[in-house]
Amino acid sequence: MEQTLRVSVFGATGYTGLELLRILSSHPKVRITDLISSSTAGKRLGEIFSFFEGSDLGNKTLVSEPEEDFDTAFLCLPHEASMELVPELVSEDKKVIDLSGAYRIRDPKAYVEFYGFEHSHPELLEKAVYGLPELFRDSVEGADLVANPGCYPTATLIALYPLLKYVEVGDVVVHALSGVSGAGRKTRQHFHYPEMEENFFAYSVEKHRHTPEMEDVLNRLLGVDIRLRFTPVVVPASRGMLVTVYADTEERNLMEFYRETYSSEPFVRVIDRPPMTKWVLGTNNCLLYPTYDPRTSKAVIISAIDNLGKGASGQAVQNMNLMWGFEETLGLFRQPLFP
Repeated sequence: MEQTLRVSVFGATGYTGLELLRILSSHPKVRITDLISSSTAGKRLGEIFSFFEGSDLGNKTLVSEPEEDFDTAFLCLPHEASMELVPELVSEDKKVIDLSGAYRIRDPKAYVEFYGFEHSHPELLEKAVYGLPELFRDSVEGADLVANPGCYPTATLIALYPLLKYVEVGDVVVHALSGVSGAGRKTRQHFHYPEMEENFFAYSVEKHRHTPEMEDVLNRLLGVDIRLRFTPVVVPASRGMLVTVYADTEERNLMEFYRETYSSEPFVRVIDRPPMTKWVLGTNNCLLYPTYDPRTSKAVIISAIDNLGKGASGQAVQNMNLMWGFEETLGLFRQPLFP
């Protein structure tokens, strides 16, 4: 099939950028134009990552600014960098998929409280489409600006949506485990191997930036003013995410609601036993296990994704397919990297 869509990747040498290159390099409708990296401009991709040597991508030289024209930009950049670049690209009629958090939340005040900066382009917050296809597919189709969801919200919202749509619930608690790649490639002391190995730790327990993102989306979708108790934990694994949702409810027949909701979704699978992260690594899949604990009157939903796949780059390609009218699954059906 002829490759027609010209794609530029900003922040190509980070984990999400590299995962994008892995997926896009075999996408039958894509030609990758520029690999953009301010820190490694002037070097060939194969010089930095030898596993690209011998491929067309490995011979491409990284640049600090786009040199070729392109149709779609993937932004794998820090939040504030994306915030400033998006208006420029939109004004040039480029389709943009932003993998940062810069345009995920509609309320500009949330950026001051949870991100530590004032949003300089609040007029675009209403224009940005939240790129979780299972919940916003109609809006993603043909969109010009898509805010790719965070990995924690992706796993959590897919787990929560059928419950809140069909069932009356009380308090909701979310406990999430993530591989270290979710923190990016930048070196930090507590992710240094001797300190991370055989070590689990929670972080941002009192205030995490993904909390308002999830609450905002649920309010938009279902009109519920919900307050989530969200606790993220880093575990000594490179990639993968396991989220467990607990909700007070009297409804016991959860499996029926979940299978009905996601019966036609190509990347969401409702299964009859708790999933493992090994079952989703390298894929764009989300595995769900809904169950009910009658002793405590709680719904328990376990959700597993690859934080770099469905939680980032795989979902970004899924959004690209929808934005351009391609088959939604194009280039994304992969078996997991097992074991």
